Formats: sequence, structure tokens, C-alpha cells
Amino acid sequence: MVFLHSMVIPDAALVMNALQRFYGIGPNVAARICARLTIHRTARLGELSQKQLTSVQQELSKLTIENDLHKSVVQNIQRLKDMGNYRGKRHAMGLPVRGQQTQTQVKTAERLNRVERGRSMRYQKQI
Repeated sequence: MVFLHSMVIPDAALVMNALQRFYGIGPNVAARICARLTIHRTARLGELSQKQLTSVQQELSKLTIENDLHKSVVQNIQRLKDMGNYRGKRHAMGLPVRGQQTQTQVKTAERLNRVERGRSMRYQKQI
């Protein structure tokens, strides 16, 4: 087991997949990190030396990931709501934000757009 940036990851995991477990790191960013540190894409965490692990740790500390990224996303959505922006209103009502159909896809949007809301705004209007 390897301890990377407050997460315990098995030794048998590929470095690319281990990096993608962090919120905010996708395949492209993971590939860039591996290329910058000259780590092969099929290398496993257990095969890395301690020096390579510390360099991966340093690269992760430079990025905005996990809780910091969650906080910034929530703050951006709250900023849109406070401005009274169209996108902020759509977020608050739990409706599609980026121009999707509402006739058939509202259920999915309501499920995905839940941010710090107890009950959906649609139900609060009925009360």
C-alpha cells in the first residue's frame, strides 16, 4: 500500500489509474504528470522508487484537487446564484444548465445538479 496525498492506494495499481482516482485529475493530466516525471504508462506504484514517489507527491501538491477543488466549484455555483444569473437560477432549481432538453432530461439534471440543497426548489414552490 502506498500513501499518496492523503489516500491509500494498492501497490499493484497502475500509476495512471492511481492518479485518476483523485478528484480533478483525468487521463490527460495523469499522462502529463507521468511524462513530466518520466514514468512509463504501464508502471505500477509498487515499482516506483521513493524518489519518484516524492516527486509525484510534489506534483500533486501543486495542483488544485480533492477538497480544494470541491470548495471552488461550490463557491462558483454560489456566486452565480448570488448574481441572479440565468445559470445560477437553473442550478438552484435543479434544471439543466447548459441548454439541454427539459422535456425528457429533467430527472437526470435534477439528480446531477444537487449542490448543498436539502429539497429541490421545485418542491418548495408547491408548499
